[in-house]
Amino acid sequence: MTAPPLDDATLTEQGLTVTAPSADRGKILLIACGALAHEILALKRANGWDHLDLQCLPANLHLWPDRIPAAVESAIAAHRAAYDRFFVVYADCGTGGLLQAKCAELGVEMVAGPHCYSFFEGNAAFAAKSETEFTAFYLTDFLVRQFDAFVWRPMGLDRHPELRDMYFGNYTKLVYQAQLDDPALDVKARECADRLGLAYERRLTGYGDLAPALAAVAHPVA
Repeated sequence: MTAPPLDDATLTEQGLTVTAPSADRGKILLIACGALAHEILALKRANGWDHLDLQCLPANLHLWPDRIPAAVESAIAAHRAAYDRFFVVYADCGTGGLLQAKCAELGVEMVAGPHCYSFFEGNAAFAAKSETEFTAFYLTDFLVRQFDAFVWRPMGLDRHPELRDMYFGNYTKLVYQAQLDDPALDVKARECADRLGLAYERRLTGYGDLAPALAAVAHPVA
């Protein structure tokens, strides 16, 4: 089944079933952050993972991470009768271990890592840089596209630009973790760095640990 085109603003405001849930039990449902929809769909298409259905939750839950575990639980409860297996495509994402505890309670697995910046970089590689990059501010493709909606306006910088140095005065650079090799996104990411007054670095990470994590779900080892 071909997924409909996605609009990031829609994913910001509401949950979206990106691939229609199948009536056939045995398929796997991915419960995912809306900010990862484009990447998950790209991996599904590239690998022919038609047996993986996708239910996105609102991307703006990241503004209230304490709400993520309950939202995941509700999504699984709503589809429990139709699927034999679920996989949660969130990392910890600021829940302080609460999402992992909820997944354990529900008997489902989730993506490993503290957040998407880590698993896009590769959790091991990100951890190795942690002692030297604690003054880095990270953006992904989604956050570059949605910079105003997820960074600039929520932090009040559209109304009080003088707060920029208070928020970002201890950062030294913006690291753009590029999933796609897209020159237009590179230009926009540089503009984001300029607006924040930070040095700019681009890394073409691709999908990092997300790809093998979903491959393991799609083709579990018996």
